[in-house]
Amino acid sequence: MKQLTLAPLPYAYDALEPVISKQIMELHHDKHHAAYVNAYNAAIEKEKTRDVMRDISFNYNGAIMHDLFWQNMRPAQENNLPPEGMFADWEKIKKEFTNAAVTVEGSGWAVVWQVDGELVVGQLEKHNLLGLNGAKPVLVLDVWEHAYYPQYLNNRAAYVEAWWQVVNWEEVEKRIR
Repeated sequence: MKQLTLAPLPYAYDALEPVISKQIMELHHDKHHAAYVNAYNAAIEKEKTRDVMRDISFNYNGAIMHDLFWQNMRPAQENNLPPEGMFADWEKIKKEFTNAAVTVEGSGWAVVWQVDGELVVGQLEKHNLLGLNGAKPVLVLDVWEHAYYPQYLNNRAAYVEAWWQVVNWEEVEKRIR
């Protein structure tokens, strides 16, 4: 298996302010995301199959989901809406996704997957639970506490609502195709 490398953010650490602070971005990318990359690289060197598979699954998925998360964002824009026609019912998708993000039990992700040409909203707990085999994630939101707590404290709903201002719809559109 090939080692992973931590890619730099596609923008400056402070580019998402005021929605997501520079401090959170530095901690989240340089500490948390880097930890998944490093743990995955260590896991592929192990010999016990059960340990290797759990560590690879958890850390590889954590690294990949963070890569998607960074790409899903850009500097904040007021009235940041997806291109017309991207979603058959935008308000329904937004409501389902927001609800999925706010109600993840513990740590995890809200995800829009593309499955057989259809868009499906769901949750991915702890990177490797509740995933859909064969599905392609097109929009992801990290709702582990490290993604928002220093700025939003325990108000995950406020974080999720503000996050819509930084969604990079061009990137999402590329993934849907």
